[in-house]
Amino acid sequence: MNNNRRTMLKALSACTLLSAAKTPLALASSLMAKQTVTPPASAANDWQQAAQIRQSIVVPQFADNLFNITDFGAVNDDKTLCTSAINNAIKACNKAGGGRVLVPQGSFKTGAIHLLSNVELHLHQHATLSFSTNPNDYLPAVLTRWEGMEMMGYSPLIYAYRQRNIAITGKGTLQGNASDEVWWPWKGPHKEKHWQLIAGQDQKTARKQLMLDAENAVPVADRHYGDGAYLRPPFIQPYECQQVLIQGVTIKNSPFWLVNPVLCNKVTITEVSFLSHGPNSDGCNPESCDHVLIENCIFDTGDDCIAIKSGRNADGRRINIPSQNIVIANNYMHAGHGGVVMGSEISGGVNNVFVENCTMDSPDLERAIRIKTNSIRGGLIEHIRIRNIKVGTVKNAIVINFYYEEGDIGKFDPVVRDIHIENLVCDKVLSKALYLRGFERAPIGAMSLNHCHFNQVAEPSIVENINDLSINDVSINGKQISAKSLLNRTLS
Repeated sequence: MNNNRRTMLKALSACTLLSAAKTPLALASSLMAKQTVTPPASAANDWQQAAQIRQSIVVPQFADNLFNITDFGAVNDDKTLCTSAINNAIKACNKAGGGRVLVPQGSFKTGAIHLLSNVELHLHQHATLSFSTNPNDYLPAVLTRWEGMEMMGYSPLIYAYRQRNIAITGKGTLQGNASDEVWWPWKGPHKEKHWQLIAGQDQKTARKQLMLDAENAVPVADRHYGDGAYLRPPFIQPYECQQVLIQGVTIKNSPFWLVNPVLCNKVTITEVSFLSHGPNSDGCNPESCDHVLIENCIFDTGDDCIAIKSGRNADGRRINIPSQNIVIANNYMHAGHGGVVMGSEISGGVNNVFVENCTMDSPDLERAIRIKTNSIRGGLIEHIRIRNIKVGTVKNAIVINFYYEEGDIGKFDPVVRDIHIENLVCDKVLSKALYLRGFERAPIGAMSLNHCHFNQVAEPSIVENINDLSINDVSINGKQISAKSLLNRTLS
């Protein structure tokens, strides 16, 4: 960690609700410094490396202590605000050396929950944590990342700052209570709008100003975007934490992104159901994280199912920490803008991503595999391995797009290379099998497609500005294709 960032974070820690922030843990040096990764020499070694990543992820363990939130005053009526009771149980558990904080059967209303080291927040299978829709219940502001930019904003619904060995487990439900009437209207007018608009409540002004703050290097402590800014908080955001587990729970109706680990190391997310169809309802967005496992989850979301990120534009380059060493396996993706996505907040880069044995199927799923960036975002995206993907119905199958959102108006050309996809089969493609668009001055680098088959494809593919494209046993509508037939032209 550089001295400027160390000084800034020390000052910011006093602004959070976490008493433990007074004694921040030392993050592993591998997380806080960008690593040089040497790709394995063969496909077999690729997936051996994925296995090694799994083995290196330490799953949290907890002391045999139990703290029932009702013993601290929580009331099972879905009306009484239990924020203090839940956070007091967490503090008591942490002080005792750790253990389990139990949410028993019933429905408990709460505001912001702040996890502490060595605490497992466990939900009984018939328990619901029902989160308040009053924005004041997520103040005072905390250090957070919002669309890849650091700021002082509303607390995420469940937040942890510089904690170690933490978990959210159980078969219960985390109900965010966002809807077309609350939280979601702050998105403002949008082509996909199904939410109500509320006069004077629109994120547009604050979002634009935050982008300017980031580009102008305004100190994060001076970026105040809490009350009145209308920037919706994510549901779960561990920030600079180590050894994080989220297992078994169902997450519904989030104000914003559902699970967004930021600058974390050794994260396991398993058997989670992500169910939210609001604006920016991304399911799981690891951001500038190292060693992450996402498996056996169900995604039915209003935006990307999984989107790997690393900070936006100047802020991403300032922190300059990639997302890396990520394994995604055995997940089911239903609706969403994309199944497995890299970007668009990707300025810190992404590398060493392994995706396997996933199923995707919905006419509302827009893209199966997607990399989205542009010459403002930039980023180095490399060593991506994808295999054994079964896709039912999808709009576009594989997308790499250098012209996302703002397009080509910046000076930070993306570098995308060493992408290998095998055994991806699509039953029905409503639009394009392949949409691959690099820059002429900065083409997409080495990419291979092996044993990939795209059926009932409605439109020609677009492949522009890509170097070293390797094609082996790939068909579109039953017709075998070659790299030569694809390059810099459209294909029926």
